[in-house]
Amino acid sequence: MPTDSPAPADTPRTPPAPAERVPAPAPERAAHRDPGPGPTLRDSDAPAPDAPRGYRAVFAVVEFRAVFAAHLLSLLGVVVSELALTVLVYDLTGSPLLSALTFALGLLPYIVGGTLFAGVADRYPARRVLVVCDLLCAACVAVMLVPATPVAGLLALRCLVAAVAPVFTGTRMAALTDILGEGDLYVLGRSLLRIVSQSAMLIGFGAGGVLLTVLSPRGAITVTVVTFLCSAALLRFGTRDRPARATTGDGGGTLLKEPLSGARLVLGDRRIRALMLLFWLPAMFVVAPEALAAPYADAIGAPPAALGLLLCAMAVGHIGAELFVGSALGPRNRSRIVLPVAAVGLLPLLVYVVRPGLPLALAALALAGAGAAYVIGLDQWFVDAVPQELRGRAMTLLTAGLMTVQGLGMALAGLAAEFFPVHQVVAGSGIIGTVCTLLLVAEVRRTAPGRMSDTEGRDGADRHVTSR
Repeated sequence: MPTDSPAPADTPRTPPAPAERVPAPAPERAAHRDPGPGPTLRDSDAPAPDAPRGYRAVFAVVEFRAVFAAHLLSLLGVVVSELALTVLVYDLTGSPLLSALTFALGLLPYIVGGTLFAGVADRYPARRVLVVCDLLCAACVAVMLVPATPVAGLLALRCLVAAVAPVFTGTRMAALTDILGEGDLYVLGRSLLRIVSQSAMLIGFGAGGVLLTVLSPRGAITVTVVTFLCSAALLRFGTRDRPARATTGDGGGTLLKEPLSGARLVLGDRRIRALMLLFWLPAMFVVAPEALAAPYADAIGAPPAALGLLLCAMAVGHIGAELFVGSALGPRNRSRIVLPVAAVGLLPLLVYVVRPGLPLALAALALAGAGAAYVIGLDQWFVDAVPQELRGRAMTLLTAGLMTVQGLGMALAGLAAEFFPVHQVVAGSGIIGTVCTLLLVAEVRRTAPGRMSDTEGRDGADRHVTSR
């Protein structure tokens, strides 16, 4: 499925089979109860000395290997198909607008799918939801291959695949807590999926360009059908079948009413709302230099190859920082850096005030990408704050909102660039984003466990959910 963006007990987990050689179980929820700004990890929670540590411990879990491989395959396929479909639409219409719209339609339906169908993630067993999503996307892409499919049909199918994506991603994020537990393994597993997502953007577009030199656009799109089917097979036969998190009565009402009820429960909790905004807000402002990379390269007189470097620099910084934080820092230190790193993560964009040349701009973008490393610790806070029976809906809403605010941020940056120089727009995004993030960091501190009453946390919303 396309993203991962951006990643999250009453029902006991199924114990792992002995043959799987799963590492020591993750610490119980009580030992990791939403640490907030200050860590609460106990020394007794540390893994056994001879157990795999870090990312190696995550890959030691057989089910996660299946999820990881499925994510890698489908994501590469989607990136290739996005490029190929854009070329196909342009070949059929000769319209740059429709070609660009093909890319935009990969983001816009997220909020629709994430809002209307979020209840699916908790109402049905996770494995069934994931497999059906993959098969549905494979069917949509297969119809794109039919020569008689009109351009309007291609765009509609693109919308449908994008609407399914947040349901798939949210369900998978929630299912990771069943596979890896709710502690450090979950955090590192989410980190690995994010790293794959960033890397796939770098590799996938390159692979798609190579494929289009030897295949027609529809031939390249065929690759996506195969990757979706392989992903479905890996998830069906490589993961366990677990019951749904919520009964049909938990959300109350029909499937279309459940998401609204779930969204009210999730966003009505002050703590969860603050943490979710901490995922969204920096991401909304950090996309400005990517959205304006082409006009900025032109403004500074950089060669054509500079555009690719400007688009890759932030992803390279993100991957490097996430690997370092996930490998070198323990859960306590990852928790400690969340708020400080989030607070300063957008400051590198202020370099654009001086209209930097290519080397300095690349360094600033890499640092801004590295600022996203705070999300590793934030993942743990979020999964601790969300009740299990709401987890699928919360993760789906998180994914849909993240993609939507990034699309909104790109649009606003483009609009501002119609009236102000590009370098001023990027610098302004850094300034405004930093001020907004600092206000949000203060709210996250105020909502830390022990600093507010349960009544304040609910904000008047009824957060009680019937136990299963």
